[in-house]
Amino acid sequence: VQLVESGGGLVQPGGSLRLSCAASGFTFSNYAMSWFRQAPGKERELVARITSAGGSTNYADSVKGRFTISRDNAKNTVYLQMNSLKPEDTAVYYCGASRGWGAVGYWGQGTQVTVSS
Repeated sequence: VQLVESGGGLVQPGGSLRLSCAASGFTFSNYAMSWFRQAPGKERELVARITSAGGSTNYADSVKGRFTISRDNAKNTVYLQMNSLKPEDTAVYYCGASRGWGAVGYWGQGTQVTVSS
């Protein structure tokens, strides 16, 4: 099983980034997918999640209206479009796979997002 995140980097406040997470080694379309983030000295927190077929999504209050999670089951990939980025969005972003809204069973290695002028 592999989850490989990409798309992180340095961006100015107000800017945008799109993260991708490519999955392999399991039946992607059977799993809900989530994005988490962890800032230095803080606990990992849920940012957004999407059901296996993509019909339902949830977001943390801190990112609602700015971030959009989506998935392409034909490409075994989940995305996180991040707009209007703020310095407090700076963190390592991880994708995770779970059966339903249960505990994450598979994790990616993370990608760094830094929002700074």
